[in-house]
Amino acid sequence: MSRVDADEVEVVVAHAERATLRVGDVFLKIDADQARVDREVAAMALAPVPVPRVLWRQPPVLALAAIHGTALARLGTPSPASPAAWAASGATLRTLHGAPPPEWSGPSSAELRTRLDTECAALVSGGLLPADLVRRNRALAEAALAPRPAVFVHGDLQPAHVLLEGDEVVGVLDWSEGAQGDPLADLATLTLGYADRLPDVLAGYGGDVDVDGIRGWWSLRSLVAIRWLMDHGFDPFAPGCEVDVLRASG
Repeated sequence: MSRVDADEVEVVVAHAERATLRVGDVFLKIDADQARVDREVAAMALAPVPVPRVLWRQPPVLALAAIHGTALARLGTPSPASPAAWAASGATLRTLHGAPPPEWSGPSSAELRTRLDTECAALVSGGLLPADLVRRNRALAEAALAPRPAVFVHGDLQPAHVLLEGDEVVGVLDWSEGAQGDPLADLATLTLGYADRLPDVLAGYGGDVDVDGIRGWWSLRSLVAIRWLMDHGFDPFAPGCEVDVLRASG
């Protein structure tokens, strides 16, 4: 295990499940779920796109080399990236989706449907969202549950996980959800809150893409995330975030 020299420690993200710290040019991911870390390391080894280099691993800590770049966007704030950069992100995603996938799979459609229905009921019964808003988005989310061929997916491709130098993608971060899954889920997560950037992403991604399926994933991802985000110190009601995505649907 190499020594890490730094003047300060930056908490990148921290919640009950795991935490990520930055110490100098090293990211330290602390996760008690070692099976999840095993999958993350394996997914990075398989991914044909730029990923962080693993420096060392001493459970529950995984040390990754920092990749210097600018995030494509951060949900709730305007994206500084050009249309060409969003298109490059789409092209990077196409490369990933075309690669041989890992042996393991993400959540099944049945598991997603159960979770979706549970969260919708809780959002209404808890008074967090109006029933008509939940019903409308639950109906839209059905398009995300349609069967599709599984591909190599990132699983949590928020635009903050895509790093750029100019218009070039130089890093894709956080592979803890990498698995076999629905390609539209990655496209939807990348553009959640940035519907106006979807044409640029699809221009880079290429091919015939089911846009209704992507919209369905916007609704599904937002509905299932709201209570988790609130429980872990995030604000899905902030401008441009998950609740605004639901309000803009339809």
